[in-house]
Amino acid sequence: MPLLSPAMALSTQALRVLCASGGSLELSELRQQLPGRPRAELLEPVLRDTERFTLLRRPAEEAADTEEEEEEEVVVVVATSALRLCPEHGAGCQGRCGRLHLCKYHLKGLCRNQQARKECKFVHDFYTDHNHRVLKRYGFENFSSNELRQLLLQNDPSLLPEVCLHYNKGDGPYGSCTFKETCTKLHACQYFLRGQCRFGSSCKRSHDLLKSESYKKLKRQGISPDIIQKLPSIYRNMYAIQNNNGSVFDIEDKSSPCKERKHSSSQESSSTNNDESEQICLYHLYKSCGFKDKCTRTHFHLPYRWQVFDGNTWKDFKNMEEIEKEYCDPKNIRSSNVVTESGYGLSCISFLNMYCGFGKVRRLSTASSVTRPPHFILTTEWIWYWKDEYGVWKEYGKKDDDHAAATVNSDDLEKAYIAKSTPKLHFKAGKHEYELNFGAMIQKNLRYTTEREVCRRPKFVSQTDVEKARARGCKRTEEFKGIPAHWDKSALPDLGFKLIDLDSSSDEYKKVKADFQRTMPKTVIKRIRRVQNPSLWELYQWQKEKMQKSNGGKTDERFLFHGTSKKHIDAICQQNFDWRICGLHGTVYGKGSYFARDASYSDNYCREDSSPKTMFLARVLVGEFTLGVCQATFYYFSAVYQELSCD
Repeated sequence: MPLLSPAMALSTQALRVLCASGGSLELSELRQQLPGRPRAELLEPVLRDTERFTLLRRPAEEAADTEEEEEEEVVVVVATSALRLCPEHGAGCQGRCGRLHLCKYHLKGLCRNQQARKECKFVHDFYTDHNHRVLKRYGFENFSSNELRQLLLQNDPSLLPEVCLHYNKGDGPYGSCTFKETCTKLHACQYFLRGQCRFGSSCKRSHDLLKSESYKKLKRQGISPDIIQKLPSIYRNMYAIQNNNGSVFDIEDKSSPCKERKHSSSQESSSTNNDESEQICLYHLYKSCGFKDKCTRTHFHLPYRWQVFDGNTWKDFKNMEEIEKEYCDPKNIRSSNVVTESGYGLSCISFLNMYCGFGKVRRLSTASSVTRPPHFILTTEWIWYWKDEYGVWKEYGKKDDDHAAATVNSDDLEKAYIAKSTPKLHFKAGKHEYELNFGAMIQKNLRYTTEREVCRRPKFVSQTDVEKARARGCKRTEEFKGIPAHWDKSALPDLGFKLIDLDSSSDEYKKVKADFQRTMPKTVIKRIRRVQNPSLWELYQWQKEKMQKSNGGKTDERFLFHGTSKKHIDAICQQNFDWRICGLHGTVYGKGSYFARDASYSDNYCREDSSPKTMFLARVLVGEFTLGVCQATFYYFSAVYQELSCD
């Protein structure tokens, strides 16, 4: 028999101690129970094995009910494993599944066939030849049946009933669950089972699984009374493993490394954050930004920026291109060594919980490519992957020798993810139907209920790629679609804009003049100029098509006035209206860019810093109306002056 390395031997010992102690222990208690009480520097690298251990922080039991800001915290270690029961055992599995062939009711303690002394078609032995091979692959061949039972119950999601979320909402004995006593899911307080309920005995949801309804339901599902008593701690461990995403204390420290959280939607850091200050400005990245230092987006020379928070400010990493390259590979859950701008070396970055030691890490990014028209360069292209039965990450929409192509690709998933219109998306691959849960980042086979991990990572772009993209530039103006026929074709820049003076005898000039003087008849017009920006025109048409698709082919397009300061004119012509900069003076109905049907209203927002004044007549796609609130802390996308624009 080959000898285990000291680290592997310690790992196996730690896992067995955890399984024999209810599946989890405080780190200090685990060290006490391990033979020889290993030093922290020996135990730390062992516990960083995310395939075997989940580490998190919880309030200490004696401090859990206090209201103090600085609660005492403890590090908890939870036994973790990818070991599962085979869902096709008894249905013709040929034994190449890599999973245990075992009766799930025997595992849960109540097999009816066994109780009735009948022969069960499923295996009741953990140590058959097949199961021994599987256990040996994981290093569990010497575990007792009770240790394996504990490990499986808190890791295999197919074994225990789901908690009914409808029961946990609404009033009455069944909450909002319409199935009531016939519901197959567990009617219990979900926060109690997570170890997070603050109401205690006053909670209106059930905390007692030994009550008649829950107890009978659990027994019908083959769970023995002994295991029912242990379910609160088992569910708590299960929740910690599946959702270690910051709802419990998961910050790493030097003596107790935290396991990277799985399936966290926040793993993307600020890559999907709606905060514009955490988006990298595409205009600055490509050439120049008209808003300069007033721009609310980040100005940087790459389409990504990796930073660590030092307690006061965000500091750049020096080797961020190396970090980005590692992050773009879905098989990497952490980076190699990282270096700050000052040259100070730090421990690795966990890509799944975005921490580097004590420091929170963020990745700033350009906008997702699906949120901009195709001609925009240096947007971030996100690739979606799923992990197959061999642990290999596969890109959605691509076929290989072992798997049929999914009916959705990365762009489809990215659009659904960005839209946040539905928490789940259904699709097919070959003859199978699947459900992708964006919150849990899990793909589920709807027939066999097998689950696969899902991952979203950007396509790698190097500094050299950025320079080449800048050199290539945007597509030529002749490639733009739908340029208005009356535009001056000799003044169509590939990037940026041209201002064209209109002839006072032209129909276009007369129409704008009439619209303006309808409410300002005594005002003298010096000149009217047309803004010709092919890039913004294509963006406008792209947005219009999107609105038409979502509104049954209809759009509400209007010509509205906008008054602003002279200093913003060039930036608006280049990059469109920015409601955080160009809308600083309108606060009657909240902060935002104010557009009005009447020029007289917009004249109030033309600053007296220039003579003559300048006003825009903008083509505006109007969405839904709401009455703005002047005290609101957020900005309205296009605050159309409601009293004037409603007919």
